Amino acid sequence: MGEAWHWIRSGAGDAPGNMAWDEALLEAAGGLGAPVLRSYGWESPAATFGYFQRHAEIAAWTALRPLIRRPTGGGLVPHASDWTYAIIVPPQHPWYSLPAVESYRRAHRWLQRALDLCGVETQLSPCCDPAGPGRCFVGAEREDLLLGGRKIAGAAQRRNRLGLLIQGSVQPTPDGLARARWEEAMLEAARLDWHACWSDLPIPDEAWQRRLADLRARYASPEHNERR
Repeated sequence: MGEAWHWIRSGAGDAPGNMAWDEALLEAAGGLGAPVLRSYGWESPAATFGYFQRHAEIAAWTALRPLIRRPTGGGLVPHASDWTYAIIVPPQHPWYSLPAVESYRRAHRWLQRALDLCGVETQLSPCCDPAGPGRCFVGAEREDLLLGGRKIAGAAQRRNRLGLLIQGSVQPTPDGLARARWEEAMLEAARLDWHACWSDLPIPDEAWQRRLADLRARYASPEHNERR
């Protein structure tokens, strides 16, 4: 018997809504009872930055607007044509208990396996490149994903009593790999390596929609994004 996992393809959304979805799924992780993979895009260019970063510093680094403070850590990430995804893990799942470095490695090994199934050979970064501290795609951190020596994928994490949230960004590959094929390969890789049995996430109820609206309003507010 395989392990139950949930899958949701959200399509393109606005920046506050994208962050709201990820936090809402984290809040619901325990009740969902199984890991969730969500993939999504961006209606228009935006940038997200780590929960603990300073807004004024980020605003000086990029002309992209809006600037949205993520629920996870990490650095500045520009969003336009990138492929973004979230992994949500309930506290009862073994992945939740992994140390942060091991959890990060597991996410990128999954991504690496999926790209390999698509014929794209990548490597995990063995160490840090300090060229761009605070900026996700300037330099690389240990366990980031590299293609031909260049970073093409990074991620950030948040773990609390509700569950584990990993938010990741993948730069499109130079060979023109279709996003839909990559998404299929992510599901296939989890089936092969972890015996994941995928099912669509159940349609949210009215209470979920109200919570999603509240979170979206927070992520759209200057009080949240400019709090430090």
